[in-house]
Amino acid sequence: MNKRFENKVVIITGGASGMGLEAARRFVEEGASVVIGGRSEGKLADAAKVIDPTGAKVRTVAGDISKPETAKDLVLVATENFGGVDILINNAGIFNPKPFLELTEAEYDNFVDIILKGKFFMAQEAAKAMQKRGGGAIVQTGSLWALQAIAATPSSAYSAANAGVHALTKNLAIELASENIRVNAVAPAVIETPIYGTFMSEEQVKETLPTFNNFHPIGRNGQPKDVAEAMLFLASDDASFITGTVLPVDGGVMAGH
Repeated sequence: MNKRFENKVVIITGGASGMGLEAARRFVEEGASVVIGGRSEGKLADAAKVIDPTGAKVRTVAGDISKPETAKDLVLVATENFGGVDILINNAGIFNPKPFLELTEAEYDNFVDIILKGKFFMAQEAAKAMQKRGGGAIVQTGSLWALQAIAATPSSAYSAANAGVHALTKNLAIELASENIRVNAVAPAVIETPIYGTFMSEEQVKETLPTFNNFHPIGRNGQPKDVAEAMLFLASDDASFITGTVLPVDGGVMAGH
């Protein structure tokens, strides 16, 4: 096994399931120690057992990422347990399609607070810690929906918040370049993760997700592994000359139809 991340310390928000969980598992496989964040202590504890059954290379922090204190807690746990922060996978988010004309202020605020504000202050805290290590890498989870509107899944507030993440990525890449901190983002299309179960029943998920296979020119929906591999690449020294990039991980959707 390639050990690209030997002795590296990684924070992953939204690390209890889906893309974040898969990325955490892969980082540990390649030698890193990880701190995962999420809302549920129970889900985080279950995820930690999957990531590292020994418990030696994983820690958890339960909290609301829209509150800057949660970012501070994640950095503190990484520093106290593993010595600092080298990599941030700024992944936490929510998704719930709803027509623009029906969206409430509370729903709008929730998208912006979790997706954009959460990533902003998490990146800020991580970057401060990375300065002490002489540099690092930040990989943010944006969205294909911020690059292209999809009629079947009306997502105006979600898309606007993620467009902010894409803009933040480019701005931070420029501001932090002199600190030897690279900042990139992935923009996934339909990835089969538990997030769809947050607004659909189990039966609806089973019926609906297969209808999106042909939405992707490559002919299938994405899996968490597809995005996790892109995250690990952007976080690694293999991508040492890449910063400020938003990488579609989309099965060809942005190429055209």
